[in-house]
Amino acid sequence: MELKYKDITEKILGASFEVHKFLGNGFQEVIYQRALAWEMKQKDLAFAREIEQHIFYKELPEPIGTRRADFVVEGKFLVELKAIVQLEDVHLAQALNYLKAYKLEVGLLINFGSKSLTFKRLVL
Repeated sequence: MELKYKDITEKILGASFEVHKFLGNGFQEVIYQRALAWEMKQKDLAFAREIEQHIFYKELPEPIGTRRADFVVEGKFLVELKAIVQLEDVHLAQALNYLKAYKLEVGLLINFGSKSLTFKRLVL
């Protein structure tokens, strides 16, 4: 079975590995975000950075808050970055919540903070 958005996944992961190969670990998340933006441009990926999204609760007409995902790629793929020693369940839950909030099906949670690049592919 073919993975949904396999081509986008491969391009983003390739760009991420390139960033990690060059920078290594130890920088703040925003540094990786800027470098990944440059690499994704090189791969002709259309993306938006830190788009604010309203969070709604049940039938409440007004939002209860907002959240900014690191990237929405090609209008259909979420990318959330971390620069921490190890991904925890809370980071996975956070990224899955962003998928729901942005009404997207597929995304990547990418961690630049460990010695080797780590990631999780997310599907709702």
